[in-house]
Amino acid sequence: MIKERKDFEEKISDIEQAFTIPYQEFLSENDSKLIQENSNIVSYKAHDIIFKQNTRTSHVMFIKSGLVKLYAENKNQRNKILKLGTAKEYLGLNSVLGEETFSYSAVAVQRTEIFIIDFEIFQQVLQNNGQFSYALLKHITEHNLMLLSRLISQSQKQLPGRIADIILYFTEQIYNSKEFHFPLTRTELAELAGTTKESLIRTMTEFKNDKIIKLEGKKVSVISLEILKTLSRIG
Repeated sequence: MIKERKDFEEKISDIEQAFTIPYQEFLSENDSKLIQENSNIVSYKAHDIIFKQNTRTSHVMFIKSGLVKLYAENKNQRNKILKLGTAKEYLGLNSVLGEETFSYSAVAVQRTEIFIIDFEIFQQVLQNNGQFSYALLKHITEHNLMLLSRLISQSQKQLPGRIADIILYFTEQIYNSKEFHFPLTRTELAELAGTTKESLIRTMTEFKNDKIIKLEGKKVSVISLEILKTLSRIG
């Protein structure tokens, strides 16, 4: 009995130390405590499924650390990667707040820790805290606008513009660095760009030959950020 209580207290202590969610500054002390007491942290290895498309939603999640691939599955089993989720980002809020099932799947790209919050408790906080609710509404709106922008871009831009967008996405949004390693396979990068693996490889090779990027396996070094931005802009 004493051991069980000690284990429970250690679990609560770990959560309290790790507890930091987006827009936490709008939470009262009671709200923070309520969420902490009804949450837990789950660790995922690379390629572990976090949730599947069309499964029921029951918890609110956000990424404590790591990288998550969000993708939609269709009937012919061809995936469409929507984006990568990074640390301090909520997962599936649209589905949790608007539907009973997830509208896309999520899988860990690398070792990832997910903070999981009981949905009813989270909903209770939303109903009683206007500032926190408004901040989340802005977050959902920005997320939807970003996805819409990507879909429009892929339907209107030529292949060089779409591949430039992918490189800029990793450079400016994921890693904030001109040097990085692609965390995805060539097939997954093609899904993210809305093209085929062969077309992706061919265009990447052209970028390399034109001295726009340096490419060694999965390692990318951006040589000319301005050319990439120009290609992205003119499509």
